[in-house]
Amino acid sequence: MKNFFLPNPKKKTEFVVIDEIQKIPALLDEVHWLIENAGFIFGLCGSSARKVRRGHANLLGGRAVRYQLFGFVSEEIGAGFNLVKMLNQGYLPRHYLSSSHERLVRSYVNDYLKEEIAAEALVRNLPAFSNFLAASALSDTELINYATIARDCGISGPAIKEYFQILIDTMLGQFLEAYRKRPKRRVIGAPKFYFSDVGVVNYLAKRGKLSPGSELFGKAFENWVFHELNAHRAYHEAEYDVTYWRLASGIEVDFIVGDMELAIEAKSCPRVTTDHLRGLREIIKDHPKLRRRILVSLEDRPRKTEDGIEILPHSTFTKQLWSGALIN
Repeated sequence: MKNFFLPNPKKKTEFVVIDEIQKIPALLDEVHWLIENAGFIFGLCGSSARKVRRGHANLLGGRAVRYQLFGFVSEEIGAGFNLVKMLNQGYLPRHYLSSSHERLVRSYVNDYLKEEIAAEALVRNLPAFSNFLAASALSDTELINYATIARDCGISGPAIKEYFQILIDTMLGQFLEAYRKRPKRRVIGAPKFYFSDVGVVNYLAKRGKLSPGSELFGKAFENWVFHELNAHRAYHEAEYDVTYWRLASGIEVDFIVGDMELAIEAKSCPRVTTDHLRGLREIIKDHPKLRRRILVSLEDRPRKTEDGIEILPHSTFTKQLWSGALIN
């Protein structure tokens, strides 16, 4: 087979794109051979690394660079960006641009379960995993309590942990770890979980239409801020960590960038009050060298409090983020 793939020496380097590479992990041995012996360049795409890793496939160590593609971010949409639309329809381009996104999201979730989870035999009990998806969607942006989710789903705790790992491996979500360095007061160490697409969360949690001012809109808003940070970090190949900070009393800050370089709180309110600033005011007591404290909101204009907290409209936040003014 390899002899048929040898390139013509008179032609330029051959470039080959293989989509859904995780479906045939053994093909990576051939890719390796062609890279080493025939000078091919490959673009390998896939939606899950789980089957590749678990199947002990050739991971092309030292010969491949990994990139991750996210759903739409504000910078890609530009002047036409609509926050309310995105928080209702999700980040996937086809869903965001559609006039009938509900049907597409429903099809995406159901087909994904059927084709990716069932077809690849990632779980033995598909109905149980479906119940888990619904329960985990209710925990989006929240601290993960494995015991509670296991009890609600009628599944063991270890199985729940394995199901969360499946979500991570299939790029449906990821954990946000707690910041625990140099604590002066007792802090929470459990991770939070964020789905990669808020439209999927809306469907699984049966949220209905989200309107500014509602609690569910606020949860979706926090997911979106994390999405923008996560995509920015990946696309700029930046090395900064994103964590969260929470005291045992429940006071928290949604996102910590780097080693206490930047603290970001997401509040989908048209007018920020003292209560909204509580976490950002508490964190400076424990970490006085914190460079900037920012609250992303739905206010119309940026402003700064007397104690130095920056209150930014969501559009100002994204403009500073993607221009490099927020994170170098």
